[in-house]
Amino acid sequence: MATRTILRRTLFGGSAFVAGTMAAYSDDIEQLPFDLAGVAQWTFRQLESEQAHNVGLWCAMHGLLPRERRPDPPSLRTTVWGRHFSNPLGSVTPLPQPGNDKPRSFRLESLSAVINRYGFNSKGVDAVRANLLSYRRGLLQRPVNKPGGLPGLVGVNLGKNKTSEDAGADYSLGVTKLGPYADYLVINVSSPNTPGLRALQGRKELEKLVKKVKQTRDGMSWGAAGPPPLLVKVAPDITDADKSDIAAVALRLGIDGLVVTNTTILRPPAVAKLPNGDEIGGLSGPPLFEMSTEVLRDMYRLTRGKLPIIGVGGVSSGADVYAKIRAGASLVELYTALAYQGPAVLRRIKGELAALLQRDGFTSVHDAVGADHIDLGKRRWLL
Repeated sequence: MATRTILRRTLFGGSAFVAGTMAAYSDDIEQLPFDLAGVAQWTFRQLESEQAHNVGLWCAMHGLLPRERRPDPPSLRTTVWGRHFSNPLGSVTPLPQPGNDKPRSFRLESLSAVINRYGFNSKGVDAVRANLLSYRRGLLQRPVNKPGGLPGLVGVNLGKNKTSEDAGADYSLGVTKLGPYADYLVINVSSPNTPGLRALQGRKELEKLVKKVKQTRDGMSWGAAGPPPLLVKVAPDITDADKSDIAAVALRLGIDGLVVTNTTILRPPAVAKLPNGDEIGGLSGPPLFEMSTEVLRDMYRLTRGKLPIIGVGGVSSGADVYAKIRAGASLVELYTALAYQGPAVLRRIKGELAALLQRDGFTSVHDAVGADHIDLGKRRWLL
């Protein structure tokens, strides 16, 4: 069924709820779009998982998602890699590829979790480049005093094609074509849905890959801002030896940061017993939180607080974001929570995080980064 048809049926199905919401919240015009998005979110969940995902992307592409217009609390502003973030919250392959066979996305409703095995389905770097170019042109036309704070920064996740025998060439092509439009680049070597990809996290393989990609980036011409930072995204289910190897390579070769973590192939007991719990793929959502945060804590310690880390995995509240920050994250990403709670979750999380920072006496996000590691002292990358 076409996305447009699905969207029309979904929105019409929720029209009664929309009318009620407008009546109840007409006194808060800035909150109203988020409440309406919450209603749409409920109706989207009546669709098959990937259909709902595609409808959400279609809405985003056509500007139908609500935009935050209230300024973020000053305590949430942070600067990483010389890039200014108004708050700490926030994959493509070289050639087009369809990804894995459907169905490939499965909700675990009772746990607000998802298992997916998309397999880097992508239209390829040329299509993504066109989208990024359009986005950058739009920023140039954006009024300087437009409400909502700083425009969002764009991180580009790079992956390799499933059938490729030269991972370095794939990632380097992504850097060449997309690097000029990215605020930072991520070498994704941790997706569980591309055969052999996680093997690139080994010391020798990762060292070879990073050297090639970094050489490509450093050999390009950049403006006054310099080249985009280069990060490596790691898996949650790695051994202590893997963690040590990744940290050693990152420090020795001058990687700019880490993304910790991707989805997990492990299945906690609470997941395994569910109807879709035994599906093959990467598990995301709350069941991933403790595991991913523990890896984050380990990687911060192994890199001695010298590298900025983006914390990812199981985030659905301000308390979750705060825990990631205290464990060592300078920035935090969320994804599954958006699928279940819609855009309003970002507004709620920012308010909760600001309150937690104030409660514990932190005047800014970066003051709280790595606070659980009192023995490491001040983060050296901030000096």
